[in-house]
Amino acid sequence: MGKPPRAMTPVEEVDLSAVRYQSPSLQAPHLTGFSLRAFVWLMESPLFGRLLTSVLKSQNNITRMLQDTVIPERPMYLPEYPPQEPEQGVLLLGDDRDPVDRVEEALHCLPPYDPSLRWPAGDKPPFLYWKIRDFAHAYRSGITTPSVVAEHIIAGVEEWSNKKPPMPMLVYFNADDLRKQAEASTKRFQQGNPISILDGIFIAIKDDIDCFPYPSKGATTFFDKIRSVEKDAVCVARLRKCGVLFIGKANMHELGLGVTGNNPNYGTARNPHSIDRYTGGSSSGPAALVSSGLCSAAIGTDGGGSVRIPSSLCGIIGLKTTYGRTDMTGALCDCGTVEVASPLAASVEDALLVYSAIAGSRPMDKLTLRPSPLCVPNLVSPDNNNILGSVKIGKYTEWFHDVSDRDISNTCEDALNLLCSSFGCQIEEIILPELEEMRTAHVVSIGTESFCDLNPHYRAGKRTEFTLDTRTSLALFGSFTSTDYVASQRIRRRIMYYHNEAFKKVDVIATPTTGITAPEIPQSSLKLGESNYVVSAYLMRFVIAGNLLGLPAITVPVGHDKQGLPIGLQLIGRPWGEASLLRVASAIEELCLKKRKRPSAFHDILNA
Repeated sequence: MGKPPRAMTPVEEVDLSAVRYQSPSLQAPHLTGFSLRAFVWLMESPLFGRLLTSVLKSQNNITRMLQDTVIPERPMYLPEYPPQEPEQGVLLLGDDRDPVDRVEEALHCLPPYDPSLRWPAGDKPPFLYWKIRDFAHAYRSGITTPSVVAEHIIAGVEEWSNKKPPMPMLVYFNADDLRKQAEASTKRFQQGNPISILDGIFIAIKDDIDCFPYPSKGATTFFDKIRSVEKDAVCVARLRKCGVLFIGKANMHELGLGVTGNNPNYGTARNPHSIDRYTGGSSSGPAALVSSGLCSAAIGTDGGGSVRIPSSLCGIIGLKTTYGRTDMTGALCDCGTVEVASPLAASVEDALLVYSAIAGSRPMDKLTLRPSPLCVPNLVSPDNNNILGSVKIGKYTEWFHDVSDRDISNTCEDALNLLCSSFGCQIEEIILPELEEMRTAHVVSIGTESFCDLNPHYRAGKRTEFTLDTRTSLALFGSFTSTDYVASQRIRRRIMYYHNEAFKKVDVIATPTTGITAPEIPQSSLKLGESNYVVSAYLMRFVIAGNLLGLPAITVPVGHDKQGLPIGLQLIGRPWGEASLLRVASAIEELCLKKRKRPSAFHDILNA
């Protein structure tokens, strides 16, 4: 007679004072080149594959957690949120209003634009990045035109793509189409009829979001042949309505199934702060484009940190919205339960403006998720500082400092302390149990949903057209059972309970965004790719709650490590609490501005 199965205590009865943090210990080989090819052959072999995936899952406690444990909670197949208290000091935008009107409304929440501060007499401006309002001022005052700026962007994109080895930020780029868009915008300014503050603003779209007439390949070599693009994704259509100019489809980790940004199909995008290092992924091209100054913002997708990780590693802002806050219609990953489309931007202000344009739930999500009203923080309200002073920040200290180098967590801690000393915020110690279970539930959820999407093409003969890295992931994902998936959704309910309890004490939860700064790109990974789950686990250490639970989160650059690589601080908010996150992020950004450095590979497209 076997021993009885492990049983989890009902979540309401868990004694938080007895919880002990355990640092994760992931076991998986690091593979590139021939060894990766051989590993994929084994993983896909009917005989060896089952044995190998069984060993990997057993070594990493997946089998014990999902197959050998009694989990008493009901499954939660989609995020479920209790009703939220209205946010303070906000301006309601209206979910169903025209995006042009919403962006115009959001402008009233920003401090008045002062050209004298942004256009000094000296050669070098006293800031890192031009903002959207700088471009708008330059166009309206005749300093430059969208057509002139477009030429600088074209030169910069071609420079990166022609390097040896190639380092393309874009997988689809049409210079003539960009010129045509810019010419139309230039005419609107000449006629005195710009559409909105976003008219003439250059934005890149990740290659898993439809942007007509460009193909959507998901950075594969074939996906555009089996799925045509007939119109813009909803988020792209909203931006186009505001006059945004699209520079092309941005590079990414193939199909979003990785967080380094490695892509042997088109070349791996490089980190503008150090071109021998990864950008992070999967939104690698969007982050590199914004960080290098080639555009003010980009739209990426985030299913496992894919907006926040590259934003942190490249030293920019990455906002991950609440699940269901943005309409995912027209994205390759629009059927999952963890993904959102969200902005990457050079500043919090720009993220706020782009968010105001693209936000708005799809009808079905309004019925099932019951989102709180769409709003943004009024940063010019007389109560802004008082609201900031009342913010309580949750910090799970042992988890916070579980990073590869204390440079990372200490820099993030310094930023929090500076925020508290400047505005009077309070830091509260919290405990978040079962973080390892959360990671496992997430990989099974996103993995199973991805496999469900891709399996028909896999079985139809496209298997060998995926990269080796993707094939490794799909072989693992295909081994997950229905029991694994349901058990993961039961864990999702437990983790949601712990976070809801934490948010009864605090307003936001703070962590480093990643457990490491930008990792080096192995030379051996450029041709065939790389599988390194240990590095991926470090990159994803703090981001999972945003996806498994659908919570909003934002990463803000707060400094650099000893090697000069950017460090990001992550803030996780209550459901639908984007406005509160943007308020706190704006304050942190301003306080840490002098600690940031411009990338070594930078294009000043407005002052060129």
